[in-house]
Amino acid sequence: MKKSKEKIIILGSSVFGEEVADYISNIEDYELVGFVEGMHRDRCRKPLLGLPVIWIDDLARFIESCPCKAVCAVGSPKRKDFIQQAISSGLEFTTIVHPAAQVSQTAMLGIGTIISPGAIIAVSTSIGCHNIINRGSLIGHHVDIGDYVTISPGANIAGGSKIGDLCYIGMGAVILDKISIGSNSVVGAGSVVTKDVPPSVQVLGIPARIIKYF
Repeated sequence: MKKSKEKIIILGSSVFGEEVADYISNIEDYELVGFVEGMHRDRCRKPLLGLPVIWIDDLARFIESCPCKAVCAVGSPKRKDFIQQAISSGLEFTTIVHPAAQVSQTAMLGIGTIISPGAIIAVSTSIGCHNIINRGSLIGHHVDIGDYVTISPGANIAGGSKIGDLCYIGMGAVILDKISIGSNSVVGAGSVVTKDVPPSVQVLGIPARIIKYF
């Protein structure tokens, strides 16, 4: 008997939503059933990739008729509010791991996290909930990543590092081993982080230095 596919809906109808839709198309156990929009209601007027775009206030009614789980395709850590709104509508989340990613069997992945193609997650690493681990990201051994974190394409996080909640790690950034990045902080693209970063700052450069406080 053929196993039924789990229905998935994507929060976000931007170009990244289309990219995550492509990820899902490569996972045999999933069937994409639509998108959810919470900012631009006009996007709900027409289908995306042939699927409905549901306004967030109508989500509860949609999942009542079409039970499904979700991931969030909003690249900024600000996706937290959108996710919480969806949860309050009764939506549950799942974790997406692209078949072209390499994830250690000893790694732990939180609910709602997206692991993109080419990402490598090493031994005994813990990745929290609702994170986006982008294309080609390298996450070393014994790394601890909080919730609502975005790791941009090509970032390299060395072993023993710790990334706090709501951080954004820019494209191609390098974080040396045993470095801590405080919650709500941003590491600029191409930066090399050689010492701990406090919470709620932006760092940039080689070596990375604080350029902004939030």
